[in-house]
Amino acid sequence: MTGRVEPHTVGSIMHVIKRGTRGIKIVQDKEDRIRFMRSLYYLNDVYSNENWKRDTMFVGLFERPVSWPEREPLVNILAWTLLPNHFHLLLQERTEGGIAKFMQRLCNSMTKSFNEKYKEKGSLFQSSYKGKVVANDVYFRQLVWYVLVKNVLEQYPGGIADALKNYNKAWEWGLSYEYSSFGASVSGEVLALTADEEGLIAEVCRSKTLKKEAKGLLSAYKFRSDELKALALETW
Repeated sequence: MTGRVEPHTVGSIMHVIKRGTRGIKIVQDKEDRIRFMRSLYYLNDVYSNENWKRDTMFVGLFERPVSWPEREPLVNILAWTLLPNHFHLLLQERTEGGIAKFMQRLCNSMTKSFNEKYKEKGSLFQSSYKGKVVANDVYFRQLVWYVLVKNVLEQYPGGIADALKNYNKAWEWGLSYEYSSFGASVSGEVLALTADEEGLIAEVCRSKTLKKEAKGLLSAYKFRSDELKALALETW
C-alpha cells in the first residue's frame, strides 16, 4: 500500500476507494449488496470472528449476537456509497491502524464470498485500496458531495447529464438510493452503519444550501473542472 494510502493517525478522516479488478462488478445482485452492508457493520469491530456470517445468519440486519462482546468499532464510517464495480468510504480512524485493519477484513471477506458464490479465484479487487487524508474543511465539504451526491446521481437513468436536466426529480431519486448513506445523512436518520460523533456530516448534509451547491458542483464536474479532479483518487 506504499504511496497509495497517505500517512494518518487516530482522529484522521480519510477518503477510501476500492475498485474491482479489471473493472468487474464487485456486486452482482441484491444479496451481494446486502452482504456488503452487513460487512461494513460486522467487520468494523475490534472483536474478530471468522464465522461472523454464520453467527449473524439468523439475527436482524444489524443486530449483534448475544454471545459476542460489546462492539468497539475500528473506525467511524462517516459516509459510504456502493457502486457496481467499486465503493467509496469516508472513514475516521478510531484506533491505531484501524482503517488498514478494517479495509483488510472487508476486502478479504468480500473476495472470499464472491469466489465461493461465483466459483472464481484470485482477488476480487484491483491492487490495494487508495486513501487520501482530508486536510481542510473546504475539501471535506467537496468530498461529502463527491462520495454521496455525485456517485449516487451517476446511477440515475441517463447519468449526470440527465440528472442535471431533471434535477429535482433526480435529487429525490438519489435520496431513496438504498446503497448509500446519502438519504439518511440528508434526513438526519441515525443508521447502525454510520457514526458521526462530531456532527461533521450532519453539518454539511443538513445545510439548506446543499442541494443548490451540489448542482453547481455537478455542473463543474460534468466539464471536468481541474479543481475537482483530486476528489477522484484516480485518473479520469
